[in-house]
Amino acid sequence: MIGRRPSFVAPSGRSGARRAPDRPAAVGRAAALVAAGLVLVLLALVIVRLPWLGDLGMHAATVQRLRHSPLDPGNPLVDADTPSPYYSPWTLLLGTVARLSGLPVFVVLRLAAVAGLALLVTGVWRYVRTLSAHRAAPALALLSLLLLWGTTPFPWSGFLGLDSLALTVSYPSTFTLGLAFHFWAWLTGTLRREAGWPAWLGPGALWAVILLCHQFSGVVATVGAAATVLAARRPGRAVWPGLAAGLLAGTGVLWAWPYYDFFALFGAGGGLEEVHRALYERPVARFGLALPGVAALVARGRRERRDPLVVFFALGAAVVAAGWLSGHYSWGRALPAVLIPAQLAAALEVLGAGRRRLRAGWAALLAGALLLGGWAQAGALGYVMPRGALPTVVEDRYREPWTGYHWITPWVRYGDVVMAEGRPARQVPAYGPYTVAPGYPDFFLPDEARRVSDTGVYFAEGTPAAVRRGIEREYGVRWVVARPGVLTDAGLRVVARGPEGEVLYAVPRAVTGAW
Repeated sequence: MIGRRPSFVAPSGRSGARRAPDRPAAVGRAAALVAAGLVLVLLALVIVRLPWLGDLGMHAATVQRLRHSPLDPGNPLVDADTPSPYYSPWTLLLGTVARLSGLPVFVVLRLAAVAGLALLVTGVWRYVRTLSAHRAAPALALLSLLLLWGTTPFPWSGFLGLDSLALTVSYPSTFTLGLAFHFWAWLTGTLRREAGWPAWLGPGALWAVILLCHQFSGVVATVGAAATVLAARRPGRAVWPGLAAGLLAGTGVLWAWPYYDFFALFGAGGGLEEVHRALYERPVARFGLALPGVAALVARGRRERRDPLVVFFALGAAVVAAGWLSGHYSWGRALPAVLIPAQLAAALEVLGAGRRRLRAGWAALLAGALLLGGWAQAGALGYVMPRGALPTVVEDRYREPWTGYHWITPWVRYGDVVMAEGRPARQVPAYGPYTVAPGYPDFFLPDEARRVSDTGVYFAEGTPAAVRRGIEREYGVRWVVARPGVLTDAGLRVVARGPEGEVLYAVPRAVTGAW
């Protein structure tokens, strides 16, 4: 018959039709694997350097406190005996590793980055395997998670953009999101097996650990878990007792955690709203490349209304929209619950679309979005290459990491109190000292406002020396770090100058008795 493909003789001697090798698909699979491998190599090289922009000092300080006093670490930033939500199962493990091994804290943070990245990659692989059996699905999904963001990089902990991950790979948020992907995969398997209630105790405990390690990523994990349950096809009667058992187990772990009161955090949102307003600004520039994923979700929803990614996206969008409408801008930290399902859908639609022409169209769209996303985040190359070696257009996208305050450590000892404000206050505690005012909002510190006010008075132009001496005595200040020219106080003695011109001063002997 004209137009009919010729049959062939199979090795067994039986006739049959064999589909011609899909060479473009094979090339696409190879390209996805190579690209994902190169991105992971880049992140591995970033870990070696461990660039410092943002909250690295907070996490280093947390590990410092747990290293020196694992049972009663006190506040990680200021010399006060208060709990902290940064004392999580993960940071406790890191502090224990630092204590037992004797390794420097920044080496331990590099080990944490390796573990977090490995957990994230394996978690994505496991979860994507519950959605697609295609061999290229995990690699393509990983690329989509890292590159389908926007034309303007948006580094923020808990957000998986390449530029963001390059700065936050050692943070608890990366480790926690890796756990979240494993959690969703585990939960999916438990639902499909319709296991009895004892099998739910493990996922319930893991859910609690996720919430304790990074609360915002814990919200994302919870939204994804709810979507997984709601999308399950005809869950059997055994599911509901199991789900209740898992929730009770997780709640018990949250209640029993000794380092801070998890449930007290529900009243902490008021002081966080303004800083999170930025999450709702310029959404197209920051997240616009995920829009093909929204189109893919529409296609998935038409095929199956209870598709887990569609339900995941809908629940995440509801949380984020509620935050915008109510002015609770910290709810915008649930944005990964909107982006992750869209990014995964974009990758999977290319592999699952029916007709070859349709697949080719999706592939071209996704390839273009990935290339544009990679170009937008090309500044991350600066974290592993000398700045002078970068092309000018890439160099413009690169942000120079902070220098750090290692230069004060020959004089400033662990536990000393340093008067500092702004960026120094966010970095100095990483090396073991305390500051007067915390460099980050602290819900559990009752005198935070007074500490911030006294720090402002101390650095204010025209503040009398007698007032400064009184503040130093009140907080036990032994050292001051300030930008050049900020302080004109004859009572302070210059001890050292940093690479950026900042000055380390010693407080007078009359205050500390130490000169």
